[in-house]
Parts: sequence; C-alpha cells; structure tokens
Amino acid sequence: MEETQDSDQTEAETSQEVTAASTLPPKPSLLKRRGLWFLAFLLAASAMIYQRATGPTHPMKFRVADGITAKLIRTHESTHDAVVELPVPENVSKGVSGTLFYKRFRTKDDFTPVLMELTDTDSGPQLQAPLPKQPAAGKLEYYIEAKIDGKQRRFPKDAASNVLIRFKDPVPDGVLIPHITLMIFSILLGMRSGLAALFAPYNMRQLAWVTLCGMTVGGMILGPMVQKYAFGEYWTGFPLGGDWTDNKMLFMFLAWVFACSVIGLNPYKKVTAIMRIAVFTATIVMTVCYLIPHSMGGSELDYSQVDQGIDPSEAIKTGRQ
Repeated sequence: MEETQDSDQTEAETSQEVTAASTLPPKPSLLKRRGLWFLAFLLAASAMIYQRATGPTHPMKFRVADGITAKLIRTHESTHDAVVELPVPENVSKGVSGTLFYKRFRTKDDFTPVLMELTDTDSGPQLQAPLPKQPAAGKLEYYIEAKIDGKQRRFPKDAASNVLIRFKDPVPDGVLIPHITLMIFSILLGMRSGLAALFAPYNMRQLAWVTLCGMTVGGMILGPMVQKYAFGEYWTGFPLGGDWTDNKMLFMFLAWVFACSVIGLNPYKKVTAIMRIAVFTATIVMTVCYLIPHSMGGSELDYSQVDQGIDPSEAIKTGRQ
C-alpha cells in the first residue's frame, strides 16, 4: 500500500515538472544559439575597447612621421619614474633633439624642462626622458618640444591639450587579473542575457543570474580591493565620492539585482514579458555605463593640500575633471 502511494506521489511530481517544463520557451536551434553568442562577443568586445580607448589613462597618440606614431603614456606606477618616449625616423635620427616639459597638475608651478636623450631601442631610435614619480593619484601635466628633420615641433600641438599622467600604487596580479577576468566575463554574459531577452529567452534566467554573480565578485568585491591597492580607498563613489568608475559599477550592479529579483530563481517559472524587459533594461544600463570612458572623475591628489603639509594619502579627491 505504501509503495503504491509513493509511486503515485512520484508520478504526480514528475507530471508537475513536465507541465512546468512545457511552459518554458522552446530551445532555439544550435545555429541561432551560436549566432547569439557571436553577436554578444562582438558587442562586449566593442564596448570594452571603446571604453579603454576613450579613457584618460589610454596613451595619447600623435603622428611623428610616415609610419611612425608616438604613444605618450598617461598612467604609471608610483614606485618609479615614468619614462616618456618619442619615436623618431631612423634616417634623420642624428639631427634630432628634444625637451620634455612637465609640472604638477592644477598648480601654478612653472614647467620644468628635461633634455631628452636619443636612445636606440628594438623598435628604433627614440627620444627619452623621465617624469619624476608621484604619490598615488598624483598627476603631472607634460608636453614635448622636439627638433625633427630641421623642424621644431610640439607634442601635442595645442597647449590646452597637454598630456596628463596619473600615478597609482601597484596592484597585485592575484587581485587585478581575477577582477579584469570576471568583468570581461560579466559583460559578455550580460550582453548574451539581453540578446536572450530579445530573441531566445529559454535560458535567460540562468544567464542573468550568472552575470550578477560575476559582477558581484568581480566588481563589488574585487573592484574595491583594486581601488584600495591603487589609491588607498575601497570605495570612492556614491555616497562617499564622485568616482565615475565606482558609480558606474554601482548602477550596473543595482540594475542586475533588480532584473534578477524580477525573474526569480525558480527554473520552471514561466518567462513573462516583464521579466524580459527587466533583463533587457539591465543590459542597456550596462551598455550605457561602458560607453562612459574608463577612469573618468577618478582619484586625484590635491597638491595644494600636500604643500600645506597634509599627508598625500589624506589629500586625494574624486570627481574632478
């Protein structure tokens, strides 16, 4: 008798699972699934490349001569001087000279000139000169005046567009690499979740939850650790500061928290239009955040406070442009 009851209960549970599974969206073809993954990869890669290429820490590029492009650095570690390099044509390298001019950013300091040395490197002859290392979040403003092939040139041409370089303390690879990896993983899964919401929601719930998990660990746990190592504070976004990177991370995280709260954890729960809208909205928020250049409004050392005797670690501000 008991065996019959157990059998009936098992059959009822199986029937319920089959009924629930029948309410799930159909699984698309393999070709469609691969196409959506490929499109998600293109969208994620484009967003990440755009964000990096437009950010204030990406090297500033200038054309020196045909086939020769200078990449003037805009970020460096605070443990040693930053060497600025200007490649020059080999056929005129013997008649080349240059001077590097720099000063502390947002100060009334005069520009300090440093003669550049012509050095042969594996990539060809280059003019080189060091910028003195600065405390974490310290910024220097600099430009180069060089005589190339008998012509006096300035890099950059416009004095209002001088190069800014920001220094940061070293971040251990054990923290930095997992952070970057998980953020790449999260944006890829986030884009795929949005495409699932639009075209094939059969696995949208799983994708959205994995995106949130990656963003939680990579962005909200490891991200503050990177910030702490680099600039001495775990969090400099809202409500403690105006760091755009932290604020972007917060908006993306909250958007996915909202989306996952709408879709829930039940794998057999019917996918509704509201769920799809919530996930797609989270993807849009993520995309918009990635279109904002990286490191905007980040940590910056206030030299006026340093000159007053305040410790550099206590003189860092955020949100300044």
